Amino acid sequence: MTLSASLARGVAPAMPGTLHARTVTGELSAPPRPGLTVRFGRGEKPDVDLGVGVDDLRVSRRHGELTYRQGLWWLRNTGQQLVRLPRGQMMHLTTEPIPLTTGYTPLFVKGSGYREHLVELYVAGHDDQGPLSRRRAETVRPETWALNDDERLLLVVLGQRYLLYEEDPRPLSYATAAKQLGYLRPDANWTERRIEHRIEAVRHRLDRTGFRYPLMHDKSQGRPGDNSLLHNLIKGLVESTTLVPPDLDLMEDDAAWPDSAS
Repeated sequence: MTLSASLARGVAPAMPGTLHARTVTGELSAPPRPGLTVRFGRGEKPDVDLGVGVDDLRVSRRHGELTYRQGLWWLRNTGQQLVRLPRGQMMHLTTEPIPLTTGYTPLFVKGSGYREHLVELYVAGHDDQGPLSRRRAETVRPETWALNDDERLLLVVLGQRYLLYEEDPRPLSYATAAKQLGYLRPDANWTERRIEHRIEAVRHRLDRTGFRYPLMHDKSQGRPGDNSLLHNLIKGLVESTTLVPPDLDLMEDDAAWPDSAS
């Protein structure tokens, strides 16, 4: 499967302070010009600059905005639903604007039922000012790991809390993952036993490739009683940008996510 496009993998060289934004419907870049505002939501131009949740009536037509002032991009929620930031931080309509740090920040706009719509943001930082200038050198991309379609879907389901940037995430249980996969791929016969075998095969394969975290049991210490190896696997795949937040689109299925408000 082709790797999903994602700002988590970095951006092209740009003026420090430049804002890059991406959703499933488009992307844009904005210069760090005082007073400039970038708006996102379900609406159309000129009301918004970037569409998000365009098929979800719980997303406001103008749901949020980013304004450049005092040398920073400030995020404000202007919609009726919450906006969630990494580590569980929530923004309400009444929440004071918050500044973005340089680098990558994913936002999740609450939608219908269990749906959350991803807005990826990346603020360019200053180049290294050390003695050796490497501004024109090619960026060294992170090492990613090959996954087939079934493996990617399985790992996205198991690791969705990591891709949602929740605080202290843990993998879903095999039983919960099997239930969700049953909605997403009803003809694929995803059972707990099949999930266990597929994850074990991935761990064996990646363990031989210099993966950053331990993926195999130390037989001399006995089999651990928790899912620490699965945690290591998902954590390493997310940190390497093998799995990125846009991969959550694989779980976009109306049958799988009922509208809890209905």
